[in-house]
Amino acid sequence: MIEKQYGIIGKPLSHSQSPTLHNFWFNKYKINAHYSLLEIDESQVESIINKIRKKELEGINVTTPYKQAVIPFLDTIINEAKETHSVNTIYLNKDNKVIGENTDVYGFNKSFIDQIKKVDLTNKKALVLGAGGVTPSVVYCLSKANVKQIFISNKTMQKAENIKKNFSSIDVVPWESVSDVVENMDIIINTTSLGMKGGNDFEKEFRKIKFGAIYYDVIYNPLETRMIKNFKKKESKTFNGLEMFMYQGQKSFFIWNKVQPEIDKEIEKKIILEIR
Repeated sequence: MIEKQYGIIGKPLSHSQSPTLHNFWFNKYKINAHYSLLEIDESQVESIINKIRKKELEGINVTTPYKQAVIPFLDTIINEAKETHSVNTIYLNKDNKVIGENTDVYGFNKSFIDQIKKVDLTNKKALVLGAGGVTPSVVYCLSKANVKQIFISNKTMQKAENIKKNFSSIDVVPWESVSDVVENMDIIINTTSLGMKGGNDFEKEFRKIKFGAIYYDVIYNPLETRMIKNFKKKESKTFNGLEMFMYQGQKSFFIWNKVQPEIDKEIEKKIILEIR
């Protein structure tokens, strides 16, 4: 029996623990498959999608910076991918159509929205830092949770404005003004790569933070970014992106294999050991 091939495309990928996660589950559920890192340039996106058409790849995940770039090469996008215009899971369906799905919404809901159910979000203000591939999913979830007001800020203003085209109710804040508005925010979410292992970090810490503010960082490698440490010092509740990563992976795995893998202490411990 031929081993099925899966992978993740993006650049850079050195931080990614997706192979650890999926190969652990392939082994646990006795599925003859292997998952690899596929670091590519944008010019190679179409050729990777063609490998799915030819069944050389069974499916792929997509991470920064290609969650929107893959869409023109797909036959259709469905479910939350339609709502967010962001794709992170691709596969060939029974009609030989290449399908784009979004499992980031599921991951963010499970790892954050569900975790703060007791918080009344209808009177909260949220600031989303970044305008990359995962940002539309985060904004979509916050909107569905009826957050009172959502602000977005990004170094490249045009990228933030592009997200506003799909979510007209959000407000765009210039990147250089972020420090001025943070103290009025109840929720701050970092969707940028700033703070990621081996990459750049925020140039400055936020000194004025609202008492009781919540900070969520989509980064999971390292588990504690400098920004998380900063917010912890101010006694804020903080979240890293590890649970989101595992839950989005869980849904991708189910889409591909029709097996719902268990997220337990064993796989969590394995990923944490890999990161450390």
